[in-house]
Amino acid sequence: MSLYMETRGHGPVPMVLLHGWAMHGGVLAPLVEALEEHCTMYVVDLPGHGYSRDCGLPLEPHACAAAIARITPPAIWLGWSLGGIVALTAALEMPQQVRGLAMLCATPKFVRDAGWSFGADGKLVHQLATDLETDYHATIERFLALEAMGSADPRAELRHLRTLVFARGEPDLRVLQEGIRILENADRRAALPDLRVPSAWISGRRDRLVPPQAMQWSASQCDGSHAEIQQAGHAPFFGHADAVVQALQPLLASTHAMSPLR
Repeated sequence: MSLYMETRGHGPVPMVLLHGWAMHGGVLAPLVEALEEHCTMYVVDLPGHGYSRDCGLPLEPHACAAAIARITPPAIWLGWSLGGIVALTAALEMPQQVRGLAMLCATPKFVRDAGWSFGADGKLVHQLATDLETDYHATIERFLALEAMGSADPRAELRHLRTLVFARGEPDLRVLQEGIRILENADRRAALPDLRVPSAWISGRRDRLVPPQAMQWSASQCDGSHAEIQQAGHAPFFGHADAVVQALQPLLASTHAMSPLR
């Protein structure tokens, strides 16, 4: 089975949208609706997630980027959370396919260590990997709570995430484990100065998983722009979709004259 992708919007700028761990493209609906007049969007369910659950492709950044590039035109790639690692990989390795990069609460290195103070707690991520083996649903529930934490109304956001997470079926345990390994091990910081496409780094001020400082630092390494959405947590498209669109405007303008859609 191939990757599931739906095309939305009628705007002049093509954009690929990639969701985060354990989610699916449908979770990005508020942002998709806000961008419909600006962009023609290619909203992907990553391998093992949503309607791509039975796709045999591994959840590995290069493999995912290559597969998505085969079914989409040259475009801005927007990645939220884990999806940002895939988008960044594509921008670094396939700049002919990626005309601009939007990192939404996404970072080149997710886990904090002695040389990187801006990441999430590595013990927490490792515990998620361990817990997946014994309590699949409770592990996803804990991650949803982390995503909602810090938002203006975390209880409402958590309820909303709960209704969405399994709306396209349950994600495959195999890819959930692969996704945790990406979060534990990915580190593309050293490659940021080599990024050759315009980039926008958009953070939520209240994000407890990807600190705004990580986004600001990353933007500074590749001459990208950084915008911080004041009242948002890790999922700023809930309740702040218009602010995300506003933060994307310079990137949309810079790529407006790209090649026609194919």
